[in-house]
Amino acid sequence: MQLQLKRPICFFDLETTGVNIAKDRIVEISILKAFPDGSEKEKTWLVNPEMPIPAEATAVHGITNEKVADAPIFKEVSAEIFSWFKGSDLAGYNSDRFDIPLLAEEMLRAEIDVDFKKQKSIDVQTIFHKMEQRTLTAAYKFYCAKDLENAHSASADTKATFEVLKAQIDHYEDLENDVDMLSQFTTRHSSVDFAGYIRRNKENEPIFGFGKHKGKKVVEVLQREPGYFGWLMEADFPLYTKKVLTAIRLNTLNSGS
Repeated sequence: MQLQLKRPICFFDLETTGVNIAKDRIVEISILKAFPDGSEKEKTWLVNPEMPIPAEATAVHGITNEKVADAPIFKEVSAEIFSWFKGSDLAGYNSDRFDIPLLAEEMLRAEIDVDFKKQKSIDVQTIFHKMEQRTLTAAYKFYCAKDLENAHSASADTKATFEVLKAQIDHYEDLENDVDMLSQFTTRHSSVDFAGYIRRNKENEPIFGFGKHKGKKVVEVLQREPGYFGWLMEADFPLYTKKVLTAIRLNTLNSGS
């Protein structure tokens, strides 16, 4: 089957040095870009993370320090990678909670001011977990009746995710072949940033999703405790979260509220 698309959609997968969105780095990224006319193109980049790859990470994806020693650092390929995503929707496996947030961090470190929140995103893992509760390998076996070879290779995982989504649409009558519907279906909660530190309440106002001010309105906390903003900027939070907090603070100051 062919996805019904209004604009291109990029299926992508990251292999990384670990799972800490704020600290870890990309070592491989693969993108499969599907177009409304049914055509596709794909590309994979090896990336030097500028830090040692832990043995436990290598054990998962097989990428060693030696393999990326002569690869470009992310900043050197960031503009090319961003050009693939520009004007496209996004899709991946566990992408809303991991791949998109970590990619946003890398882009911001490379001084590319991205805001992936403005793009539709489909998390194929969420569809699978809501329907079947399994891993990508099991999803591929369940929906596509195939064994996933080279699992944890960015390219193999990306292609498998693309195939799984198309098979999911065929499998479930309740799923529409529509990016807007699929994006809404796979959104877990309403967050302003990617990591979920800043969420929205029922009135659609930004609230803190963590710590001593959890559930409180961001604007009110920053007004009562101006020093809290400074602490947040210095603490080990994702760059995108800091970007969101800065925008909220500046908007509050400009509005005079």
